[in-house]
Amino acid sequence: MMDFKKLEELYRAELFDNVLPFWLRRSPDREYGGYFTCLERDGSVFDTDKFIWLQARQVWLFSMLYNEVEKKKGWLKCALLGGEFLKKYGHDGDYNWYFSLDRQGRPLVEPYNIFSYTFATMAFAQLGKATGNKEYNDIALRTFNTVLAKRDNPKGKWNKAHPGTRSLKNFSLPMILCNLALDIEHLLENGFLAELMEECIHEVMEVFYRPELGEIIVENVTAEGKLSNTFEGRLVNPGHAIEAMWFIMDLAKRLNRPEVIEKAVRITLTMLEYGWDKKHGGIFYFMDRLGRPPQQLEWDQKLWWVHVEALISLLKGYQLTQSEECLRWFEKMHHYTWLHFKDTAFPEWFGYLNRQGEVLLTLKGGKWKGCFHVPRALYQCWKTLGELRTKSYEFNYSLLSKKNI
Repeated sequence: MMDFKKLEELYRAELFDNVLPFWLRRSPDREYGGYFTCLERDGSVFDTDKFIWLQARQVWLFSMLYNEVEKKKGWLKCALLGGEFLKKYGHDGDYNWYFSLDRQGRPLVEPYNIFSYTFATMAFAQLGKATGNKEYNDIALRTFNTVLAKRDNPKGKWNKAHPGTRSLKNFSLPMILCNLALDIEHLLENGFLAELMEECIHEVMEVFYRPELGEIIVENVTAEGKLSNTFEGRLVNPGHAIEAMWFIMDLAKRLNRPEVIEKAVRITLTMLEYGWDKKHGGIFYFMDRLGRPPQQLEWDQKLWWVHVEALISLLKGYQLTQSEECLRWFEKMHHYTWLHFKDTAFPEWFGYLNRQGEVLLTLKGGKWKGCFHVPRALYQCWKTLGELRTKSYEFNYSLLSKKNI
């Protein structure tokens, strides 16, 4: 029997005694505001550019912890440092969020990336909840409305694709909206929230989920929802699919949709089996659904976020369905992740391994890795393990079918 109490303490200690203190000490830019995210193994800064994704994610994380765990002044102070920087410099004045800024807050890359908008929405929604500041809530809602307006053409005038030749829609946005919907629910009307949740579930679980391919999720389909035999149309990102499944589980639990939970757990296990490197262990970054050469040269790397997100999905899957297969996979994933990504000499975790599981880059933060996936996963696992230990969660198991998942 798995020792949930021991694991709960392990994840708690790693989050609160190791990872969070690293970011609180090393990341804040106390001269110009915002955060340094390009950090060497020991936490020293190697580049001072500021990326909206990572700035907003860190605001979200410390605001969320303040809201959900403890009203620590240091956490709120850190969140406000980033929130005020973003409010002042992160957008063009009309809440079109840039992709990156220099240290002082001058824009470097135009607002082409819709995920700058989604993470800004999450950040200001949680910061507004933490502070009671209506201005932050207004920023969140205004940005969220822009996200909804841009769904059909996320990049707008910066879209490089020639119009009318090959119109594809991508999995990433409906996936993020699954998570975003619950994160900002306190700002949304109940009817609209319910409609949005159902739409998100449909997109992820009916459009991008392809039972004819062995129950896997693809990254791109045509505008009509059909498969495309192209580089993009053949692309599979196992980590994306697995991460999305714990978003779906949270939505389905909220809506009391046990059949959706069942399906999400089944997809989690299918994608793990599909993406697992049978020779060296770990989950491949990118794959081609027809087994052809992927266009991404980094396809066989093992990335931190893929593996820590899998830990969350597996624990939630076990919690909600009692699936022993989820528990077996969690033990396997826990062993691989803690062995290969945790740095035993310095705080925070490595992000990039080669196929063999050896560290490729010793950085703890960069252009894409920041204060988000590792602490969020540690928090989610810690919380779920505590609920498993105390049985302090509620779900109607009798609604679930008796078949093995």
